[in-house]
Amino acid sequence: MQISNPLSETDLADAWAQLHDQAHNGALLQANSHRLAFADPEFMFRRETRGIRMQLELLKPDLAQSEHGIEHTVVVYGSARFVDPEQAADQLAEAQASGDAERIARAQQAVRNAQRYDQARQFARIVATDSLKQAPQERIYICTGGGPGIMEAANRGAHDVGVDNIGLNIALPHEQNGNRFITPDLSFKFHYFALRKMHFVMRAKALVAFPGGFGTLDELFEVLTLVQTGKSRPVPVVLFGSEFWKKLINFELLIEEGTISRKDLGLFHYTDDPAEAWALIKKHYEIGEKT
Repeated sequence: MQISNPLSETDLADAWAQLHDQAHNGALLQANSHRLAFADPEFMFRRETRGIRMQLELLKPDLAQSEHGIEHTVVVYGSARFVDPEQAADQLAEAQASGDAERIARAQQAVRNAQRYDQARQFARIVATDSLKQAPQERIYICTGGGPGIMEAANRGAHDVGVDNIGLNIALPHEQNGNRFITPDLSFKFHYFALRKMHFVMRAKALVAFPGGFGTLDELFEVLTLVQTGKSRPVPVVLFGSEFWKKLINFELLIEEGTISRKDLGLFHYTDDPAEAWALIKKHYEIGEKT
């Protein structure tokens, strides 16, 4: 019996070239039944092939990070709306020139929030610099949701010192791409929030949550729930910006109402200092300089 030849890279390239030609030049494709299954967009986006798409979203970032030798990360969450201090200062100057009171108030808020951007950048720079002192297999890399704001700041901090960093971006109704400070080979885009969140925790040695909105809260409580229920190994969870978090979430009320236990407060730490945030993580893992 004759064995068919294995699929070659040329076959793959031809299949995708056909799709590209059809999409951009109006070229007609052969009948659906004649297409290679993975090169048939109508087939790949059927409801029944959702499981395959989810497997691919799990596999692609996992393989890429393994190829880069990345096995440990510190995940940084936080608002996508904060801008860097320079941009905030420009916004304030423009607002003051306009004389619009509402615009000035928003710009002043942006200046205050820019401090968080700067702190996230400092934190990531500390982590990246310190991790370079460790053996390659023990290094801890910065990972974010890949967007603007706090995520950009953390990727930028690692980029400042020339260290690889990861961005796990999500496809949203409005166009969104990974920020420019993510290592290009480690900038991933997801369709499924669930798979994206799985990748956040797969390699996470710690989580640092800066002030943020619904997305930050969703990601934070996902991790706290996994650790509390024993579905994930215990990892340091650092809430950066103690005044913000204590005002936002009344954990004491949850204890009073019996919805969590007093010991659950040990699942996280508060801090307002980038160096202290990293020190808490180092202490948990007993990380020290190699001599």
